[in-house]
Amino acid sequence: MAFASQWPPVILPPAQKAAQEQTELPNEPEIFLYTDGACSGNPGPGGWAFLLKHPATRKIKTFSGGESQTTNNRMELLAAIEGLKAIDATRRRCVRLVSDSEYVIRGLREWVIGWAANGWNRGKGKDASPVKNMELWKELFELSQRHEMSYERVSGHSGHPENEECDRLAVAEIKRIREQMKNERCE
Repeated sequence: MAFASQWPPVILPPAQKAAQEQTELPNEPEIFLYTDGACSGNPGPGGWAFLLKHPATRKIKTFSGGESQTTNNRMELLAAIEGLKAIDATRRRCVRLVSDSEYVIRGLREWVIGWAANGWNRGKGKDASPVKNMELWKELFELSQRHEMSYERVSGHSGHPENEECDRLAVAEIKRIREQMKNERCE
């Protein structure tokens, strides 16, 4: 029978104990990825945006895009996908993904491992239905495996500065797409 702890217990000198405790703590994020998606009508024109923040260098990068006919969940997923694509993947990094989307955060924390194990189905057996937005979930899962990820859900429209900026950029994309669609009808 194996025991989880060693007996008799090993007493470490204070410096060695502090070093061991420090290595056992979760890594602090070196990159923060803030994301948001928006949709006007569901389906309808939608926008996504991300903000990357690298605290050590104080660099910030934002980017946004959109689609003329989409859903809010697709925009939330695309924000996370495009944000992870923008991170240099030449080495594994510690990334914290911050989003107001329960769909994205719970999906990555709780659901995606089971979906992948079940052949991208919700449940097992012949009555199992395919995961909605499967192609996006597959891509997001693959991208998230390149880094050491942590996840944080924030409340939308609650004054969180980075989330508010992502929301502003995503909504601006919807306006841009609507204007573009209006111009195309007039031509």
